[in-house]
Amino acid sequence: MLKKLLYRRTRRRTLAEADEAASEKLRARGVKVGKGCRIYTREFSTEPYLVELADGVAISQGAKFLTHDGAARLLRHRRPAVQHFGRIVVGTDTFIGENAIILPGTRIGAYCVIGAGAVVRGVIPDNSLVVGNPATIVGRASTYLERPNTSPRTLDTFGMEEPARRELILAQFAGEEKDAGT
Repeated sequence: MLKKLLYRRTRRRTLAEADEAASEKLRARGVKVGKGCRIYTREFSTEPYLVELADGVAISQGAKFLTHDGAARLLRHRRPAVQHFGRIVVGTDTFIGENAIILPGTRIGAYCVIGAGAVVRGVIPDNSLVVGNPATIVGRASTYLERPNTSPRTLDTFGMEEPARRELILAQFAGEEKDAGT
Protein backbone atom coordinates (compact mmCIF):
# COMPACT_ATOMS: atom_id res chain seq x y z
CA MET A 1 0.00 0.00 0.00
CA LEU A 2 2.82 2.41 0.87
CA LYS A 3 4.45 1.67 -2.48
CA LYS A 4 1.23 2.61 -4.33
CA LEU A 5 0.88 5.81 -2.32
CA LEU A 6 4.49 6.79 -3.02
CA TYR A 7 4.00 6.01 -6.73
CA ARG A 8 0.92 8.23 -6.89
CA ARG A 9 2.76 11.12 -5.22
CA THR A 10 5.73 10.66 -7.54
CA ARG A 11 3.49 10.37 -10.59
CA ARG A 12 1.54 13.54 -9.76
CA ARG A 13 4.73 15.45 -9.08
CA THR A 14 6.14 14.24 -12.38
CA LEU A 15 3.03 15.39 -14.25
CA ALA A 16 3.14 18.77 -12.52
CA GLU A 17 6.81 19.10 -13.40
CA ALA A 18 6.08 18.19 -17.02
CA ASP A 19 3.26 20.74 -17.14
CA GLU A 20 5.52 23.43 -15.74
CA ALA A 21 8.30 22.54 -18.19
CA ALA A 22 5.87 22.86 -21.12
CA SER A 23 4.65 26.19 -19.73
CA GLU A 24 8.21 27.47 -19.36
CA LYS A 25 8.99 26.61 -22.99
CA LEU A 26 5.94 28.57 -24.10
CA ARG A 27 6.84 31.49 -21.83
CA ALA A 28 10.27 31.56 -23.45
CA ARG A 29 8.49 32.01 -26.80
CA GLY A 30 6.43 34.88 -25.36
CA VAL A 31 3.13 33.18 -24.46
CA LYS A 32 1.75 34.48 -21.15
CA VAL A 33 0.96 31.28 -19.22
CA GLY A 34 -0.72 31.23 -15.81
CA LYS A 35 -0.19 28.73 -13.01
CA GLY A 36 -1.29 25.09 -13.18
CA CYS A 37 -1.86 24.88 -16.93
CA ARG A 38 -1.76 21.62 -18.86
CA ILE A 39 -0.83 22.27 -22.49
CA TYR A 40 -0.44 19.52 -25.08
CA THR A 41 0.03 21.72 -28.15
CA ARG A 42 2.85 23.92 -29.39
CA GLU A 43 0.78 25.63 -32.09
CA PHE A 44 0.87 29.27 -30.99
CA SER A 45 1.31 30.88 -34.40
CA THR A 46 4.14 33.15 -35.44
CA GLU A 47 3.27 35.75 -32.78
CA PRO A 48 3.03 33.68 -29.59
CA TYR A 49 3.51 36.87 -27.55
CA LEU A 50 -0.09 37.79 -28.50
CA VAL A 51 -1.51 34.80 -26.56
CA GLU A 52 -2.42 34.92 -22.87
CA LEU A 53 -3.57 31.89 -20.87
CA ALA A 54 -4.91 32.38 -17.33
CA ASP A 55 -4.43 29.92 -14.46
CA GLY A 56 -5.65 26.33 -14.83
CA VAL A 57 -6.12 26.33 -18.61
CA ALA A 58 -6.01 22.89 -20.26
CA ILE A 59 -5.34 22.60 -24.00
CA SER A 60 -5.51 19.32 -25.93
CA GLN A 61 -3.14 18.25 -28.66
CA GLY A 62 -3.75 19.61 -32.12
CA ALA A 63 -5.34 22.83 -30.86
CA LYS A 64 -4.09 25.89 -32.77
CA PHE A 65 -3.89 29.54 -31.86
CA LEU A 66 -3.81 31.82 -34.91
CA THR A 67 -2.69 35.34 -34.06
CA HIS A 68 -2.78 36.73 -37.60
CA ASP A 69 -5.16 36.59 -40.55
CA GLY A 70 -3.35 35.29 -43.63
CA ALA A 71 -6.14 36.53 -45.91
CA ALA A 72 -4.76 40.05 -45.41
CA ARG A 73 -2.22 39.15 -48.09
CA LEU A 74 -4.98 39.70 -50.63
CA LEU A 75 -4.60 43.42 -49.89
CA ARG A 76 -0.92 43.42 -50.81
CA HIS A 77 -1.51 44.87 -54.27
CA ARG A 78 -2.59 48.04 -52.39
CA ARG A 79 -0.47 47.67 -49.25
CA PRO A 80 2.63 45.55 -49.96
CA ALA A 81 3.59 44.95 -46.32
CA VAL A 82 0.09 44.56 -44.82
CA GLN A 83 -0.58 42.08 -42.01
CA HIS A 84 -3.57 41.79 -39.67
CA PHE A 85 -3.09 40.65 -36.05
CA GLY A 86 -5.24 39.86 -33.05
CA ARG A 87 -4.56 39.07 -29.40
CA ILE A 88 -6.00 35.84 -27.94
CA VAL A 89 -6.96 35.66 -24.26
CA VAL A 90 -8.18 32.50 -22.50
CA GLY A 91 -9.76 32.74 -19.04
CA THR A 92 -9.19 30.76 -15.85
CA ASP A 93 -9.95 27.02 -15.74
CA THR A 94 -10.95 26.78 -19.39
CA PHE A 95 -10.62 23.56 -21.39
CA ILE A 96 -9.85 23.62 -25.14
CA GLY A 97 -10.51 20.34 -26.95
CA GLU A 98 -8.44 18.51 -29.52
CA ASN A 99 -7.93 20.23 -32.89
CA ALA A 100 -9.83 23.37 -31.88
CA ILE A 101 -8.76 26.50 -33.73
CA ILE A 102 -8.73 29.82 -31.91
CA LEU A 103 -8.77 32.74 -34.35
CA PRO A 104 -7.15 36.19 -33.95
CA GLY A 105 -8.90 38.62 -31.64
CA THR A 106 -10.70 35.91 -29.63
CA ARG A 107 -11.42 36.34 -25.93
CA ILE A 108 -12.59 33.20 -24.14
CA GLY A 109 -14.00 33.68 -20.65
CA ALA A 110 -13.32 31.71 -17.48
CA TYR A 111 -14.67 28.20 -16.84
CA CYS A 112 -15.43 27.48 -20.51
CA VAL A 113 -15.36 24.21 -22.44
CA ILE A 114 -14.34 24.50 -26.09
CA GLY A 115 -15.25 21.30 -27.93
CA ALA A 116 -12.93 19.29 -30.15
CA GLY A 117 -12.62 20.76 -33.65
CA ALA A 118 -14.39 24.01 -32.79
CA VAL A 119 -13.34 27.09 -34.76
CA VAL A 120 -13.64 29.95 -32.29
CA ARG A 121 -13.67 33.71 -32.87
CA GLY A 122 -15.01 36.72 -31.03
CA VAL A 123 -15.93 37.04 -27.38
CA ILE A 124 -17.02 33.91 -25.48
CA PRO A 125 -18.64 34.65 -22.09
CA ASP A 126 -17.66 32.89 -18.85
CA ASN A 127 -19.09 29.39 -18.29
CA SER A 128 -19.82 28.74 -21.98
CA LEU A 129 -19.96 25.38 -23.74
CA VAL A 130 -18.78 26.01 -27.31
CA VAL A 131 -18.82 23.55 -30.23
CA GLY A 132 -18.78 23.45 -34.01
CA ASN A 133 -17.47 25.23 -37.07
CA PRO A 134 -18.20 28.04 -36.85
CA ALA A 135 -18.22 27.69 -33.10
CA THR A 136 -21.53 28.27 -31.36
CA ILE A 137 -22.35 28.63 -27.69
CA VAL A 138 -24.71 25.71 -27.01
CA GLY A 139 -24.99 25.86 -23.24
CA ARG A 140 -23.22 26.39 -19.95
CA ALA A 141 -20.02 24.53 -19.17
CA SER A 142 -21.19 23.96 -15.59
CA THR A 143 -24.30 22.13 -16.85
CA TYR A 144 -22.24 20.09 -19.31
CA LEU A 145 -19.82 19.03 -16.55
CA GLU A 146 -22.64 17.62 -14.39
CA ARG A 147 -23.08 14.76 -16.89
CA PRO A 148 -19.59 13.26 -16.50
CA ASN A 149 -19.61 14.07 -12.79
CA THR A 150 -22.59 11.74 -12.20
CA SER A 151 -21.97 9.20 -14.98
CA PRO A 152 -21.00 5.59 -14.21
CA ARG A 153 -18.43 5.97 -17.02
CA THR A 154 -16.55 8.56 -14.95
CA LEU A 155 -13.93 6.81 -12.85
CA ASP A 156 -11.30 8.14 -10.47
CA THR A 157 -8.27 6.62 -12.21
CA PHE A 158 -5.89 9.58 -12.49
CA GLY A 159 -2.50 8.61 -11.07
CA MET A 160 -3.29 4.88 -10.82
CA GLU A 161 -0.73 2.36 -12.00
CA GLU A 162 -1.67 1.16 -15.50
CA PRO A 163 -2.51 -2.49 -14.73
CA ALA A 164 -4.95 -1.50 -11.97
CA ARG A 165 -6.36 1.34 -14.07
CA ARG A 166 -6.98 -0.95 -17.04
CA GLU A 167 -8.64 -3.58 -14.84
CA LEU A 168 -10.99 -1.02 -13.28
CA ILE A 169 -11.97 0.47 -16.66
CA LEU A 170 -12.57 -2.90 -18.30
CA ALA A 171 -14.63 -4.07 -15.30
CA GLN A 172 -16.83 -0.98 -15.65
CA PHE A 173 -17.58 -1.83 -19.31
CA ALA A 174 -17.80 -5.63 -18.86
CA GLY A 175 -21.58 -5.79 -19.26
CA GLU A 176 -21.68 -3.87 -22.53
CA GLU A 177 -21.73 -5.47 -25.97
CA LYS A 178 -18.28 -5.80 -27.53
CA ASP A 179 -19.59 -5.06 -31.02
CA ALA A 180 -21.54 -1.79 -31.26
CA GLY A 181 -23.26 -3.14 -34.40
CA THR A 182 -25.14 -5.90 -32.53
